[in-house]
Amino acid sequence: MLEQVLSRLGWLGNASFIYEGPPVIYFDPFALQRSQPADLILISHEHPQHCSPVDIQRVRRAHTVVVSDRKGAAKIEPPVLALEPGEEAKVGEVLIQAVPAYNREAHFHPRRAGYLGFIVTVEGVRLYFAGDTDFIPEMADLEVDIALLPVCGMMMMNAREAAEAALALKPQVAIPMHFGGTLGTLEDAETFRALLDGKIRVEILPKV
Repeated sequence: MLEQVLSRLGWLGNASFIYEGPPVIYFDPFALQRSQPADLILISHEHPQHCSPVDIQRVRRAHTVVVSDRKGAAKIEPPVLALEPGEEAKVGEVLIQAVPAYNREAHFHPRRAGYLGFIVTVEGVRLYFAGDTDFIPEMADLEVDIALLPVCGMMMMNAREAAEAALALKPQVAIPMHFGGTLGTLEDAETFRALLDGKIRVEILPKV
């Protein structure tokens, strides 16, 4: 099932992804070039490139479930399911676990804000969307099959720190994100892959 889930996962640029299920799941939709209707939209936190009400409304339909952190939820037209780190919800057959995402020292994503990463279980595969985060101690306790990790190094992990996080998480596949937009470059993603060569499989997804 891992390869099937991977084949349905698309990178939309920056830190935005789509899982072209069923169900269709968007992660932090931003500056979308498509309008494929969503079954589930996951918003990691309130910052504009992650919580974009315009993009949410573009793919939202009457049946769509939107899940967010509490600060993001305040910016989105209801209904929105607001989760705290450590909470979980089930939408249809999809299990959603909210996990912490924060900076250990920088103030951009403080732990007290309650920003989120998500572990989404689809087809028995645990897909981890880390959100905007440093390499944090909680990662060592997560069980994941696919890990989407930021690599840009600005307000979150750089490529080396992301590689250390991947080694702690031990996914079958690691996928870099948060590059190629206003933050980060393809070189960051390539560095991440090189650091994990022979240790963890890394896939750099083309933008779709």
